[in-house]
Amino acid sequence: MIASPDPQDGDPAENLERMNVALSEWAARSASDSETLIDRFEEMGYAVRGKPEDEVAEILRRPPDRARPR
Repeated sequence: MIASPDPQDGDPAENLERMNVALSEWAARSASDSETLIDRFEEMGYAVRGKPEDEVAEILRRPPDRARPR
């Protein structure tokens, strides 16, 4: 069975934004304990190395600053 959005759930764009914020905060907390995750974010083009958790979360809310190396 395929779930369809419930109109009472609100604006899908707002839901997406809330989810993006929650995921970026979770990823920033996780990265603070994992050099491997920091390496992965750097490989993806996110300049997060050496940054505090709140700044990492903010960086992860946006597209990467630089292109992924080939």
